[in-house]
Amino acid sequence: MSIAELRKLPPIEKMKIIETLWGDLAADEESFESPAWHGTELRKTEADFAAGRVEVMDWEDAKKQLRKQKE
Repeated sequence: MSIAELRKLPPIEKMKIIETLWGDLAADEESFESPAWHGTELRKTEADFAAGRVEVMDWEDAKKQLRKQKE
């Protein structure tokens, strides 16, 4: 399936494809190595959280906030 064909699909079909691809990648974690910057960012976030510099919020509230930012 081409990118042009994917763009024509309804959102629910696109989500099904994403979920299938993600499941396939997640099933074989050993063959997929995270980039070094990812570990660096995770450690930075953990340190910021431990120092109280990260606001923790409910996932539903976070999604609402992100959607408002896109408007």
